[in-house]
Amino acid sequence: MHPKRPVHIGDQARLARADFNALIGALQRQGYAVIGPAVCGGAVVYTQIDDDSDLPIGWSDEQDAGTYRLRRQEDPALFGPALFGYVSGAQSWKRFLFPPEVALWTATGDAHGFEIEVPPQEIPRYAFLGMRACELKAVSIQDTVLKDGTFQDPNYAARREKALFIAVNCGRAAATCFCVSMQAGPRAEEGYDLALTEIITADRHDFLVEIGSERGAEIAALLPLQAATSDDRIAADDIVAETSRSMGRTLQTQGLKALLQDNPEHPHWDEVASRCLSCANCTLVCPTCFCRTPVDITDLGGHVAARHQRWDSCFSLDFSYIRGGSVRPGVAARYRQWMTHKLANWIDQFGESGCVGCGRCVTWCPAGIDITSEAAAIRADVEGD
Repeated sequence: MHPKRPVHIGDQARLARADFNALIGALQRQGYAVIGPAVCGGAVVYTQIDDDSDLPIGWSDEQDAGTYRLRRQEDPALFGPALFGYVSGAQSWKRFLFPPEVALWTATGDAHGFEIEVPPQEIPRYAFLGMRACELKAVSIQDTVLKDGTFQDPNYAARREKALFIAVNCGRAAATCFCVSMQAGPRAEEGYDLALTEIITADRHDFLVEIGSERGAEIAALLPLQAATSDDRIAADDIVAETSRSMGRTLQTQGLKALLQDNPEHPHWDEVASRCLSCANCTLVCPTCFCRTPVDITDLGGHVAARHQRWDSCFSLDFSYIRGGSVRPGVAARYRQWMTHKLANWIDQFGESGCVGCGRCVTWCPAGIDITSEAAAIRADVEGD
């Protein structure tokens, strides 16, 4: 496929590994800050990258309940080091679209009155490189809450409108993955501008590129692409199919909403609370959690005040505080709120589950609490399995 030949939504093409930097360069020339995976502090994190050397080339990850570690690819000499051999980053893309802290306004006053100023929000133009299918699904869920609902978050909406999404279909699953159960992966089905499948064999290292939008087509037209063959498509399909078969966990979703909503006093909530640290790690790494709180700040002289919006968590004691005390003072009540909202009440509010099966809450829980196991334990007791 000639780089100047028009490409269209639905087209498929092949990009050679040797030409991958052309994709990053094309994004940069179009004015995007490229955000992608990189190794930092012993984990894969999402950060700005300049070229493919910043990617976690040859790195993979091991994840389980309360466990995360990076490891080198076992035999890179045979198949060549993968660019996207990890499963999921320690963070989610949420922090770029829905930042942890945003300044809302500043008030400056003196004896004659005060003036409120809304600081201008710099809206970056991001290209997210390496989004997994579950992460794309998470963004669509946050769209429902923060962009398309009755109460729009204007900062999120502006960032979301400018963002370009380049998905990478998963070549392997972690022990904590259950996206198949949530119908959220491992193949990116929608919501992407470009989708890549990394194909590595003994004699090739290429990417199958799928065009998902007009903006994606504009970027693809700048790349040295070759026409995709049936062998390319079969190889890509086989990779995703094998990933689907190797999910580390499952979550039985049939009847789950009613199961959780009908058992708010089940004794298992107390059993989970005996292990839960109420640290909020699960909500911080979750790609769909959207709770936030206003924070008022004043200077020591009392002349300047500011209001910021910060992430919050239903695991915080103060989150449900009203005059007289917290609605959910105990850890059992807070864990029940999080899990029941995520897997049940979310459906009543927004029409779908708030979980995409990425497994981050399992991996990054210091106590190794597993949402799939806790749901299964309540089901087994209630249904007598």
